[in-house]
Amino acid sequence: MDATGSLDSALARIHHQDCIAGMNALPAGTVDLAFADPPFNIGYDYDVYHDSKDYQHYLDWSRDWIAAVHRVLKPNGTFWLAIGDEYAAELKLLAQREVGFHIRSWVIWYYTFGVNCTTKFSRSHAHLFHFVKHPKRFTFRAKELENRIPSARQLVYGDGRANPDGRLPDDTWILRPQDLAGHFTPDEDTWYFPRVAGTFKERKGFHGCQMPEQLLGRIIRSCSHERDVVLDPFSGSATTLAVAKKLGRRWLGFDLSPDYVKRGTARLADVHVGDPLDGAPEPTMSAPNTANGRRLDDKVNGHAKANGVARGRSNSAAKTRVEPALPLFDSLPSNSIKPTKRRTPAKRSTPASRFSPTKRTAKAAAKKRH
Repeated sequence: MDATGSLDSALARIHHQDCIAGMNALPAGTVDLAFADPPFNIGYDYDVYHDSKDYQHYLDWSRDWIAAVHRVLKPNGTFWLAIGDEYAAELKLLAQREVGFHIRSWVIWYYTFGVNCTTKFSRSHAHLFHFVKHPKRFTFRAKELENRIPSARQLVYGDGRANPDGRLPDDTWILRPQDLAGHFTPDEDTWYFPRVAGTFKERKGFHGCQMPEQLLGRIIRSCSHERDVVLDPFSGSATTLAVAKKLGRRWLGFDLSPDYVKRGTARLADVHVGDPLDGAPEPTMSAPNTANGRRLDDKVNGHAKANGVARGRSNSAAKTRVEPALPLFDSLPSNSIKPTKRRTPAKRSTPASRFSPTKRTAKAAAKKRH
């Protein structure tokens, strides 16, 4: 793509081109949302790119491509950056202080089956920086129901004070492998997204750093509208572009690898607007067992239980009890969520043998006599 190319001619393609040159050839201020998962400079074995640059060389290169993203974004545009620990702090400050982005959120994506380490705590997270070009004018679809989740008040406590439209997710997104089988579900403030491991059906096989579609779905739904333009400077497995296409956005990407461009283009040819996202569905409508909380089915049935254990049951039984799954949020009858009533705890009777005023007085009098 040369500098005379229009945005329309560049759309719906993965360009086999250096992303800095490619983005600088686009008209300025034309992209709504950019998502970048760049090389982390940790020696990863890409088929073309050399991922072991000198420290300053890597920072200079990062400054150049981040500045190109800033240039191509609309005045109200949004930029998401995924990065590892090694350069997270440097790139955050570089993007803010040297390029001119403003940060909205620092999201932690946590997964419990990352690389196993033997001489330090095993790494199980990545950083997702949510930047905007203008500090007050940007797209964030907070009121759209597809971007909201049921709160604990709705889903666990059955509290009538809960906002019926739910709440926004928090800034920690979590995966636990035990949540993959049969119940891929969140609690009130934690979200689970799978790291795309080699055995996952979602894995396309030709790129080792594939992001989960559901994670990108949350970002694209929240920070862009249908028909907006989504850009990925490091297309790789083409997941960003596939999700953008499924969600009705316009899209374009860049990659240095002719093999990645070929395979990514073939993947996108099989994707259609409205297709469901790959991977476990967005966990918006159920929650994991909450053994120490009040349960909605108990409230509906009128059974008062403390800590999920019926009165008269021993503590040992409470520890071993298997809680049933919570009901799906959208399957509850409209009249099943009622305000929580406060219960006044019963007063305990005091044993007379220890604290009886009569016995204390008698003991004191006997002491005086002796």
